[in-house]
Amino acid sequence: MTQPELDKVLPRRTDIYAGGTWQAPIAGSYVDTLNPATGKVLASVAEASAQDADAVVKRAQKGFLEWRDVVPLERARILKEVATLLRLHGDELAMIDAANCGNPYTEMRGDAAIAAAQMDFFAGLVTEMKGDTIPMGPDRVNMTTREPLGVVARILAFNHPFMFCGGKMAAPLAAGNAVIIKPPVQAPLSALRLAELVDGLFPEGVFSVLPGGTEAGAALAEHPGVAKVTLIGSVAAGQAVMRSASDTLKPVLLELGGKNALIAYPDSDPSKIADAIVAGMNFGWCGQSCGSTSRAFLHDELHDAVVSQLPAKIARYQPGIPTDPATTMGALVSQTHFNRVMEFIESAKSEGAHAVTGGHAVTDGALADGCFIAPTIFADVTPQMRIAREEIFGPVLAVRRWSDETEMLEEVNGLDVGLTCAIWSRDLAKAHRAANRVEAGFVWINEVGKHFLGAPFGGVKQSGIGREEGIGELLSFTHEKNIHINLSGQ
Repeated sequence: MTQPELDKVLPRRTDIYAGGTWQAPIAGSYVDTLNPATGKVLASVAEASAQDADAVVKRAQKGFLEWRDVVPLERARILKEVATLLRLHGDELAMIDAANCGNPYTEMRGDAAIAAAQMDFFAGLVTEMKGDTIPMGPDRVNMTTREPLGVVARILAFNHPFMFCGGKMAAPLAAGNAVIIKPPVQAPLSALRLAELVDGLFPEGVFSVLPGGTEAGAALAEHPGVAKVTLIGSVAAGQAVMRSASDTLKPVLLELGGKNALIAYPDSDPSKIADAIVAGMNFGWCGQSCGSTSRAFLHDELHDAVVSQLPAKIARYQPGIPTDPATTMGALVSQTHFNRVMEFIESAKSEGAHAVTGGHAVTDGALADGCFIAPTIFADVTPQMRIAREEIFGPVLAVRRWSDETEMLEEVNGLDVGLTCAIWSRDLAKAHRAANRVEAGFVWINEVGKHFLGAPFGGVKQSGIGREEGIGELLSFTHEKNIHINLSGQ
């Protein structure tokens, strides 16, 4: 694999992109963005204020007035052109993310491909924003139409910066909205590079990138000129966005955290379960995924056989420099997050959990200055331990032993989050009954970790509001209008 040279693919502009132009922040504030594997500065990036957000929204409102009148198939053509650019520059964007967010270059190449596929998918759905006719009798026509909302703000998470930027702009743009991307403060560079790549494809103001922190995000959420705000992030961040959006009664789409379960019934193959546990934790990107199955519930009859295989199964994940194509596991996104994950590991040890593998930072050689943690699995976990109850968002998995199905499902459902769940059994009737009982928005049976374009993804309880990755996401960026016509004249 020939990898791009990082210095040659970083964005040339790190200001605010709005109205088809690059602008310095009004207050002149810039902050350094780092490489979490080395601690070195990659670039100095604009830090937008509420005043900057207001200016960007006003430019986006003007862009929306033009974009909404572009006929759907022409919008689709432009989005397909963007998808082509994403594929053409996918390796470059993957290298930027590897350096900026710490996930391995090889994994990020897959993210770029997913973003392009989402762009093509929603471009192909532009003619599906259909209305209905409602019978009202002679001389009456009653029908509904779907119209775009206006300006949509999408606040993104740090674990898949470019995939979220390139993929999540697709549905609102296809529906005819203007989009403002607020990239993650920890890893904003790939979104800024995307702005350089698509510059000139859209009418001015239709696509904007507003780098910044909490102030910029809150300003977008509460702005009366923003018609809808979306977030991928933690439960606490989702609650903050919802509060900010409440004064203007704007709809929200929230994909939030999870403490997801993998349930293995006694008729399962221990080797396949061990593989699934490792795959479901997304150790490649250090477990930094809302959908990771970070609680493994293993039946008594196979618990020991599964746990004994985990060290060997996990061995392929070795922390390394993320920009190296040979690296299978990267760095955590920041020193702050690294410290938080290490606190969870220490709490697990102090509370009596047994480290099957890992449980320590990795500081050897070239990794000495980075945020690296060995892939970690704890057994002998009890329900009261922090690692059994709280989302860690790191490479730490908790194994629970169970024998009574009712008690196990009560524990699975006992938290206030419910994003994903993986159920493993040769008895599909049993597995399907369990799928109906678990409180999660996305359930796999004899599978784990995968998303399927066209299948709605989202959570229940405090894991979020709304669904993405299917036609429902597209329609959620429209509103329904009813039109009644009296044909009999005045």
